[in-house]
Amino acid sequence: MSRKKAVVAALALGAVAALGLSACSGTSGTSPSQSAKSGKAGGFIQIIVNDPSNPYWLTEGDVAQKEAESLGYTASVAASKADVNTESTIIDTAIAKHAAGIILDPANAEGSIGNIKRAMAKNIPVFLVNAEIDQQGVALGQLVSNNAQGAALGAQQWIKAAGTKGNYAELFGLPSDNNAATRSNGYKTVISQYPDWKKVAQQTANWDRALGQQKMQSILQAHPDINAVIAGNDEMALGAIAAIKQAGKKLSADGISNGIVVGGFDGSPDAVDAIKAGDLAYTVLQPVAVFAKKAVQELDEYIRTGKKPAQEKQSFDCILITKDNVDKMTAPFTFSG
Repeated sequence: MSRKKAVVAALALGAVAALGLSACSGTSGTSPSQSAKSGKAGGFIQIIVNDPSNPYWLTEGDVAQKEAESLGYTASVAASKADVNTESTIIDTAIAKHAAGIILDPANAEGSIGNIKRAMAKNIPVFLVNAEIDQQGVALGQLVSNNAQGAALGAQQWIKAAGTKGNYAELFGLPSDNNAATRSNGYKTVISQYPDWKKVAQQTANWDRALGQQKMQSILQAHPDINAVIAGNDEMALGAIAAIKQAGKKLSADGISNGIVVGGFDGSPDAVDAIKAGDLAYTVLQPVAVFAKKAVQELDEYIRTGKKPAQEKQSFDCILITKDNVDKMTAPFTFSG
């Protein structure tokens, strides 16, 4: 064969080989997340919450998983326990599984950013729920409660129940969660309008009931004449109630009877029961069942069509729950009003 004919033959063989590789890569060589964007739902969705032992995060994970499975995906829920390294390991596992997407309640407003970027760099879309991060343009969506609005609702009801003067304590949530500061600032904005209220203590209890009880015990020892407590979430509020009862002190839900007024935030089933029992003055319902479901729906739409939500940050208004409307809580974190 002449040199010219040999070159022509080699080029022809190369073209055939290239066509073969192209045909193969169109299906079996494509990851689930890439194939899903061609218009098909399906694949694995990883859901990451903080701690399912807290009913709030349990509901968040359960609702998201149920919605994902109803849309044709397989899904599992994992817990970070607010630890960025644990979150990182879960996300690395999801990447190795070629997950179609991730629903994430971030462990840390700043520390989770790198984990999200790593998944997004692998073409795995990430939607955040409940807690925000300190940077926009990293995740595709951040769906959260309107914490400022909810805090104002709660503080206004707290004033209504506890009156316009006295000594009070605040139980503060997890410092690495932006929601803790947002709620605390919201409380301050309202309560500061009543100069006869004096904050005698503020303790960090990390959203935890047992720690809330422990911190409240210390507060009561230092300030036995305290009139009211405002808490960043229901678990800490319920811990405070346990400590108050243990100290042999009375509780008041309306400010009329002589006792300590306690207010919460979340709308948990135990808080609902405490309102009915007259132990908790109110709670502020976070619509976690609503935005957890919505986040999965937006993830599904992105997987199928590549369409991003119109806004990355989406805020859902909270609802004040008192003895007057508590019977409208028909399921965990679900208000039917």
